[in-house]
Amino acid sequence: MRVKLLILFLLTFASYQDNTPEGWHIFSEVEFVPKFFEEAGGHLAVPKVTEELKLIEGTEVELSGFYIPLELDSSIMLSALPYSSCFFCGGGGPETVAEVQVFPLPKKLAPDAFLRVRGKLKFNDSDLTHLNFILEDASVIKR
Repeated sequence: MRVKLLILFLLTFASYQDNTPEGWHIFSEVEFVPKFFEEAGGHLAVPKVTEELKLIEGTEVELSGFYIPLELDSSIMLSALPYSSCFFCGGGGPETVAEVQVFPLPKKLAPDAFLRVRGKLKFNDSDLTHLNFILEDASVIKR
């Protein structure tokens, strides 16, 4: 698994002219494990943050995806799948959605608006008020 993730990460880097990896490929390789949350009254799936993942946390990644109309303070949600197939609608898993912390928030986005964003990768396995994958200090690079 470690070698596979490292090779995928390196190939992803090499495939982009500006050497910024595509986050969905990274997310698809992350293993999820159950973790008990007292405030939720049960177990929820969280990313297993391995040593390999810790090495790439804080690096810049890009995501191309579909805007999901759920805003959290200065964050938007982006999905690898259109709204009708997104994680919350039953078509994908938690690896298909990300929280994008961007300021200022993009104006007048329609559901399923296609965006390309870039930000610093953060994995979340403990805070229920945020998604598992977060792009911090993000910017919209294409609308």
